[in-house]
Amino acid sequence: MKALVYTAPNEMTLMDAPRPSLAEGEVVLRIDAVGICGSDMHTFHGHDSRRKPGLILGHELAGTIVEGPGAGRRVTANPLVTCGTCDYCVQGRNNLCSRRTMIGMTRPGAFAEYMAIPVASLIDIPQDMHVRAAALAEPAATAWHAIHLASRSLVRPMAEGEVLVIGGGAIGLLSALLLGRWGVRVTLAEVNPLRRASAAKYAGCRTLDPREGPGPAENAYPFVIDAVGAKVTRDTALKAVQPGGLVLHIGLQDWASEIDMRKLTRAEITLVGTYTYTTADLRGTVAALHHGDFGDLAWVEERTLDEGAAAFRDLDRGRSAAAKIVLRPH
Repeated sequence: MKALVYTAPNEMTLMDAPRPSLAEGEVVLRIDAVGICGSDMHTFHGHDSRRKPGLILGHELAGTIVEGPGAGRRVTANPLVTCGTCDYCVQGRNNLCSRRTMIGMTRPGAFAEYMAIPVASLIDIPQDMHVRAAALAEPAATAWHAIHLASRSLVRPMAEGEVLVIGGGAIGLLSALLLGRWGVRVTLAEVNPLRRASAAKYAGCRTLDPREGPGPAENAYPFVIDAVGAKVTRDTALKAVQPGGLVLHIGLQDWASEIDMRKLTRAEITLVGTYTYTTADLRGTVAALHHGDFGDLAWVEERTLDEGAAAFRDLDRGRSAAAKIVLRPH
């Protein structure tokens, strides 16, 4: 089968790979669509020691079972392979499972024509669901989980004030789309002019370039989402949030930095970290996508698997307006 393999930093190579065989407790999927995630780009840049060269990346998938239970059924999947028995899994918070592994990290991923996956990881989808929407379930579930988590800590309903979203990548744009659907006013800060234009067109939100002028206004937003996770965006988020407000930290571009602890303390800022999604989040997100709660997804760009290496280069160089490129192996 064809597979797009991470072969070295800044290098993705299309090559032949063995088709996965069926193992007990698993199925073999034909991959119908797979999205390029920010974490895949992080690996592409050589910044993730957990993902070694020689690995098939890709975990945002839609596929069809071709071997194993349920053959012929279309599905998406939870790429976090969890133990199912620890306290977190039993509580329904399996995204925090300490024994979790991950598709496209500890086992071959979905940038290929076929992939093996545990049956327990499968997420049912409506059989008439568009393949593009099904492939967006994983990143959309990250936004879904994060915003619902934040809503528990907000003092007032989020629709009462304007929300600042920092970052116009897939998670930032999906967050803006969902918030807009719920009647929330959104300003999106993004440095790439192509992505700013796409966010304005498809999410209908106000956009700004945080590098121009003073950037987002100081103490202006009761709720700020950092969908980038770099030192500069953390600083921007803490500066922009109102006293008593909430900063939701989703992105993981930089793994450590100083933040303004003085403002965090004296202004009683709530800082909430959020990681991926639970299985329940994925199921809820599939229904929301199918019902159009994230819009028509016309901003998503589709390419063939053969064009995957070029897609990585285009994303790296900021040449694509699309916050998400989805590859179609078949």
